[in-house]
Amino acid sequence: MSFEPRSIPIDPDAKAALAAKGLDYRLIDPADLDALDGWIDADHRGFHHARPRDPGRAYDRAVMAERRVHGVYDDAVPEPRVPVATVSSWPTGLSVPGGRSLDGWAVSSVTVSPTHRRRGIARALMEAELATAKRAGAAVAMLTATEATIYGRFGYAPAAKAVTVEVDRRRAHWVGPEAPGRVHYVEPATLRDQAPAISRRAVARTPGEIDRWPGVLDRMLGLVDPDSDASRALRALRYDDEHGQPQGFATFRVTREPNRPGWVEFDVLAAATDDAERALWRVLVEQDFVTGVRGLLRSTDEPLEWLLEDPRAVTVSEVTDHLWVRVVDPAAALGARRYGAAGELVLEIDDPLGYAAGRYTLLASADGRAVVHSPRPDGDGDDGAPKRERSRARSADAESVPSRGARAAARAAEPRSIRLDVRDLASIYLGGVRPSVLARAGRVVEASPGALQLADRMFASPRTPHLSIWF
Repeated sequence: MSFEPRSIPIDPDAKAALAAKGLDYRLIDPADLDALDGWIDADHRGFHHARPRDPGRAYDRAVMAERRVHGVYDDAVPEPRVPVATVSSWPTGLSVPGGRSLDGWAVSSVTVSPTHRRRGIARALMEAELATAKRAGAAVAMLTATEATIYGRFGYAPAAKAVTVEVDRRRAHWVGPEAPGRVHYVEPATLRDQAPAISRRAVARTPGEIDRWPGVLDRMLGLVDPDSDASRALRALRYDDEHGQPQGFATFRVTREPNRPGWVEFDVLAAATDDAERALWRVLVEQDFVTGVRGLLRSTDEPLEWLLEDPRAVTVSEVTDHLWVRVVDPAAALGARRYGAAGELVLEIDDPLGYAAGRYTLLASADGRAVVHSPRPDGDGDDGAPKRERSRARSADAESVPSRGARAAARAAEPRSIRLDVRDLASIYLGGVRPSVLARAGRVVEASPGALQLADRMFASPRTPHLSIWF
């Protein structure tokens, strides 16, 4: 999904709803630097960041020039050039089970000034982004949330978690296999040409990761403001395989008091292979003169404890709902991923906002590929599945059952089905939670016997979903 994000007209419903409250909803032209700088100031204020210095402002300008940037303005405030609410968005790929990429709509920079609460601003912004995602042809919208109670009302739900992993250096004795390649210290700037290709391969192997944009790589490598203290403290590692090909990288810094052991801290470890992942972890946990290692935004399914002699050297904390997903086009989303088992499953989806509501038949083959049949206006089957497709999925024996058993046979031939809200579909979509767990919570309903067991098998992912960045 490649196009100019600003080519879609501004949402007229949001424009009218905010105008009724004396507010102006605008799409920012990145060439208007004064307007863009006012928007950047509001974004930093909303997230309690310091006012940007010149290098940071230049970076923000470059990043936002590639996105669709909206602001909500109140001409009655003392600084009317600074919006009272912000949002940015752009088309991007989302990795799904099976190593495929799904067309998604990323939503970021959502802020509303505390001076303008309770005016329907957030609702107008979020509903406009869903409408824009639909117009853009995105199958899902997605975001990372600082607050967990805001986005459910718009159909978003947690789809991939992240954790903080800490390692006690004194107990970290490596027992994992030796990597066939080598890890090298490199200057962060030298990774700039190699990082995009490594990141693409790393993203593709993990459901829940999103495509990296150039600006985020510059931030990872400390290139936004290379002369700052934070950038100069950054160290970089690169793993080359046995053929000399780069397959992973990590950046870290050591925080400490003078003459005291410190902590290795990192939030960047991109590995295109398991060998690269293990080798980078090993160098990080075998640093000298440190008390421990702290990795941020790591997977809930890290292999690290199985690589150390003492698994209790590893502590997991700050488990958080990191990636939130909102399904906009169920047929496209369900058809894009691979499934853990063959089967036919009907999903009866409720969506108060209407985007995903309906009855969808999911037909998955033994190789994980799927065909999705959605509601059709001609009523060709209650669930929209053409009768010829349904007949293939049912057994031939069921068609020859004597008439006295026809009713029982018909029930047996009907596909298994579950009922769920669009939020619950988002949570099970990447394999982050089993449908049966949500059923135990009263959120998913088993409409026919055996449906939950089948749904658990089908939606299982061979790799735990994980998102390793904020956006």
